[in-house]
Amino acid sequence: MSNEPMSHDIWIADDDRGVRFVLAEALRDAGLPVREFGDAASVRDALRESRPALLVTDVRMPGEDGLALLNELKAQGIGPVIVMSAFTDVATTAAAYRASAVDYLAKPFDLDQAVAAVQRALADVPATDAPMAAPMAPTHALLGESAAMREVFRLIGRVAASDLNVLITGETGTGKELVARALHEESARRDKPFVALNTAAIPSELLESELFGHEAGAFTGATRRHAGRFEQAEGGTLFLDEIGDMPLALQTRLLRVLAGGEFYRVGGRELIRGNVRIVAATHQDLDARVAGGQFRADLKHRLDVVRIELPALRQRRSDIPLLAQHFLAAAAQELKLPPKRFSKAALKAIAQRDFSGNVRELENLCRRLAVIAPGAEILPADLGSATATPALGDWTDALREWATQALADGESDIHDRAREAMDHTLLQAALAVHSGHRQHAAMALGVGRNTLTRKLGASRTRRPSKP
Repeated sequence: MSNEPMSHDIWIADDDRGVRFVLAEALRDAGLPVREFGDAASVRDALRESRPALLVTDVRMPGEDGLALLNELKAQGIGPVIVMSAFTDVATTAAAYRASAVDYLAKPFDLDQAVAAVQRALADVPATDAPMAAPMAPTHALLGESAAMREVFRLIGRVAASDLNVLITGETGTGKELVARALHEESARRDKPFVALNTAAIPSELLESELFGHEAGAFTGATRRHAGRFEQAEGGTLFLDEIGDMPLALQTRLLRVLAGGEFYRVGGRELIRGNVRIVAATHQDLDARVAGGQFRADLKHRLDVVRIELPALRQRRSDIPLLAQHFLAAAAQELKLPPKRFSKAALKAIAQRDFSGNVRELENLCRRLAVIAPGAEILPADLGSATATPALGDWTDALREWATQALADGESDIHDRAREAMDHTLLQAALAVHSGHRQHAAMALGVGRNTLTRKLGASRTRRPSKP
């Protein structure tokens, strides 16, 4: 602990004189004494004589940055500290909270909120001398500069270092697994496994074995012992996607594991104790499923300790150009194609789309554009040719026309033929989107890999005629 005398001043460190001025004036108007600094070196010099009541520091300044200063202050037991930055991302936010920042202000910030954050920090700051985790700065796939995504980054940074269970909600395609991975990579469990399981993609009769494993002879086909996802994730993070679709019987067993941390393999007698952090995700309204008797209320409370809600892409349109340019460049690199760029008009047109499939749909659009757009610059006209998804009514109208004609002609087995044709089309489309990867294709369709393989075999031996 530093022996320098404590002052009552709020110290502001930022190389932007304008930011220092407006924040300092707002704090002075609130009756708080303020001292201003233009860089970390000036703060360090002042620390030889006194300590601040609270430091508000920018992340990026000339010379030493605010995070390095924050780490040094923590080592000396000096605080509290509020970090502010125009460059809000998961890694920076998480690093600030790991170094014991009490709050994070994303520039440009509302002055009233900034003053409230300072007053809150002064009123109630928990002291801690816990050892600091080694700093790390992984590159996360999560991108966004909108206010909604900055709040997501802030939540990830605040809860990643804890072992609290997290529930991630949001529409399909918003990036829930990316958030789960960021929570893992920014936690103390980062060197242990991250294991993901889409509970909706596994047949209900196999899901228990997937989660908890099985012993040899536990059921027909179980020729050897199999470690389940809980064992595979030991010491790390288990991500349970689409948890809202889990069968009720399995919910009961999962609840027992979460409550006691112990489980048995299917057909086993050995009690296994696990140390796993659970991150769950769903696109469904769990409260509504609880009310309808489809999801256990006690399990929801176990999972929903901290909730992170991901916004739909249409709710953060300002991020669409950034994401589109990133996905286009990544696709060109992955597919070994010449780089392309969007025209301003094309970016504007893309940003006006609703993208019901969210970020995943935008990424698929950019991958198609990387392949089929004829020029180095993508124009608005290219967007139409890359949009290969017909409106819902287009194919159902065609199906209705075919069925009406087939019935009029007295044809038989119409339902089976239509179903086989639809299965074949969906399977081929999913395999094409996921580059032939069967497990990913099965997860996207919401079926088990064994189901997909069986249907593929059937479609090869009995190629359905077009309905």
